Amino acid sequence: MKNILKNITLFTLFSSIMACSLVEPVDENLLGEDRLNFDPAFAEGVLLNAYEGLVNQLYFNDAATDDAVNNFLSSYRRMATGEWNAQNPFTNKWGMYEQVLYANKFITLIDQVEWKRDEETNELFKQRLYGEAVALRALRHFWILQEHGGRGVSGQLLGIPYISEFLEFDADFNTPRLGFEETVSRIVADFDEALEYLPMDYDGDLAKRPSRYNDTNDDTYQFVFGKDQDGRINGRIIKAFKAKLYLLAASPAFMNGQGGYYQEAADLLAELLNDIGGLGGLDPNGYYNFYEFPVGTRNFPEVLWRSNASTDMTWVESQHFPPSLNGEGRLNPSQNLVEAFPMLDGFPFSEAHPDYNPENPFENRDMRLQRYILYNGNDLNGRVVSITNDGGVDGIDQISQRSTRSGYYLKKLLDQKVVISADGSISSSEKINVYVRYTDLFLMLAEAANELGGPDQMVGGMSARNIIGAIRQRAGIGLDNSDAYLSSISSQEDMRNLIRNERRLELCFEGHRLYDLRRWNLFDQTPDAKGLQFDGTNYESFTVEPRLYNANANYAPIPQNEVVRFNLIEQNQGW
Repeated sequence: MKNILKNITLFTLFSSIMACSLVEPVDENLLGEDRLNFDPAFAEGVLLNAYEGLVNQLYFNDAATDDAVNNFLSSYRRMATGEWNAQNPFTNKWGMYEQVLYANKFITLIDQVEWKRDEETNELFKQRLYGEAVALRALRHFWILQEHGGRGVSGQLLGIPYISEFLEFDADFNTPRLGFEETVSRIVADFDEALEYLPMDYDGDLAKRPSRYNDTNDDTYQFVFGKDQDGRINGRIIKAFKAKLYLLAASPAFMNGQGGYYQEAADLLAELLNDIGGLGGLDPNGYYNFYEFPVGTRNFPEVLWRSNASTDMTWVESQHFPPSLNGEGRLNPSQNLVEAFPMLDGFPFSEAHPDYNPENPFENRDMRLQRYILYNGNDLNGRVVSITNDGGVDGIDQISQRSTRSGYYLKKLLDQKVVISADGSISSSEKINVYVRYTDLFLMLAEAANELGGPDQMVGGMSARNIIGAIRQRAGIGLDNSDAYLSSISSQEDMRNLIRNERRLELCFEGHRLYDLRRWNLFDQTPDAKGLQFDGTNYESFTVEPRLYNANANYAPIPQNEVVRFNLIEQNQGW
């Protein structure tokens, strides 16, 4: 175990990695690292560490965008107001190389451990675990690339170092960044290799097993790849993230449509979505509150990959309920986002719209607004919130770090049934972390299809127009099949803008917009965050907080300590 600790501690190329143990030692620590070679549970703990800290919907990085502000001095608030630099890389993902290291270490252990006494079962366990480790290694590199890929000081479009082996403490850590497309190819290669070892689903379905297992005993296969493994990475998840990688590569900040990546993304997405019934597989309930589980199950059509349910996540309500309900009101949606919600008939919000009511600007609006954002007069489970300028507890306050700064509070993702008592005690709530959901994939396909040929380009029987139409109809727009605004769109550019807006609405507060704006090459153009104040009679918009991003903002910095220590790591331009 000391050698493993030394490898992590001295792996200074990735100095953000914490020097921590791979697995908890036994009390007397008599067995040491050798235990990894004969104790299956102990060895698998290394792989499970590679699963730790998966990116989920509760990052709340919206305060770094034009969608929200924080009422306290968070890292995202500092980032948005001019403190983002290579010394303060607030959205840093470089530390994920730690999980890469765990995956690579585990791969070195697989053949040394007897996982099961039966020879065939033992071999299948080895192959499944190998596939998981390779897939997780690729996934971590994807997230690091999404954060740190960009145009280097040389002007070349660069990716990241790709670490595909467990590096000993005396290895050469001065590892240069690969070219961007080479990094994409390396991630794809790992994803593809993992697909050879992992089934699409852990359901034991013999018809869906990878071809390498065709000659294995049916019962043995079903034991190793059955429902008991649900929650681990599988073929369906791999293909979803592979499509995300292709869409990232195709986007304006990177290959800008070159290299065939839009087509690769579209084909993969169409395959995944047609496998659930195409547009007929779009969850009609539009789940976004990941605590409202259908009775008797923890699975529902919207969620592709999730964590186990947990009762330890009421911090979400504690942090984001308004102060009148004994919360801290930390994330305050912006007027910018509120104005992105269209009118109820689907046309963009406008004070000139005939249905606009200046005395209540939230009337006759897309119904998602009422479900996602807590505005003046809206409620949480019947508890109406008053957000006015008369000194009320929920009113606008730029100083207290408790009340809203924008005139709005978060509603989406909060379990409205939770009760926080004045003494700080809180009722229970069971939630899940979500890593991938299907609405995201539908919107990705709409984007890729539109970029390939415009609003009506068909890919796998679906087009941008009919995907966006289905999502808007689910939201309550065009219920009579007369979404006149969508019907009026004829150009690729107009459809592009609508798709981007629908991503903004459907996926708000789930950590997507920050990376969407960056890959669209628009983050440097982020407008100031605005709010809305109400004096009891009139509503008036005001600027809450500037957005001080420079031309370099679309590519995040490499942490400066890495660049200083290792001269082969090239920094991104402007940092």
